[in-house]
Amino acid sequence: MEEHIEFNPSFTMLTLALAPGESVRAEAGAMVCQSGVEMTTGMSGGGGFGGFLKSVAKSMLTSESFFLNTFTAGANGGWVSLSPGVPGDIASFDCQPGQNLFIQSGSYMASTANIETDTKFQGMKGLFSGESLFFIRAFTQAGAGRVYYNSYGAVKQIQLQPGQIVTVDTGHVVAFTDGINYEVGKVGGLKSLAFGGEGLVMHFSGQGSVWVQTRNIGSLAGVLSPFFPSSR
Repeated sequence: MEEHIEFNPSFTMLTLALAPGESVRAEAGAMVCQSGVEMTTGMSGGGGFGGFLKSVAKSMLTSESFFLNTFTAGANGGWVSLSPGVPGDIASFDCQPGQNLFIQSGSYMASTANIETDTKFQGMKGLFSGESLFFIRAFTQAGAGRVYYNSYGAVKQIQLQPGQIVTVDTGHVVAFTDGINYEVGKVGGLKSLAFGGEGLVMHFSGQGSVWVQTRNIGSLAGVLSPFFPSSR
């Protein structure tokens, strides 16, 4: 599989060139255009009753789709172009067996056919994070694979070393790897929380990578809400 990224970081589009018989899975609605590939639709949690339950859990507990589309190249190969639903960037992670990538709800976009996804409960601290109570967990049990995820705005990778703590606003978290721990907290005192323009944050520690986005969809919604008509 060959990948080509255009128009980043604001309006990024990912094009994947597939060899004959090669496949990629993508979120429903992510396709922009394609040639020489066949699209099939299946449950995001896989087949069977267990897959049905996983798909229900993902669609109810996160903002991910119940269905995923699989694009498979024909005898002469083909390509498919994908883009996220919001203006922003696309990043990728090469996942090895035994590794996990945790993705904030709504940021998973596509992956190679051998990548599996399910939900990871944040625990009670998720109640206070201001975001979804569940992360998407991407992993593979059948050889190395690649995960593609999107951000609102540009995406930045932060590499954490042992003993280092990085604080990120909850609305700017995109993904993080194994080896990363986090606690939900605030910046400053109660006055800062109420009047400082900063809400809850996540204090990351450990060893691994954290990806953040330069824009916050919640902040955008707050700016636009006065312009929407009242329901009363």
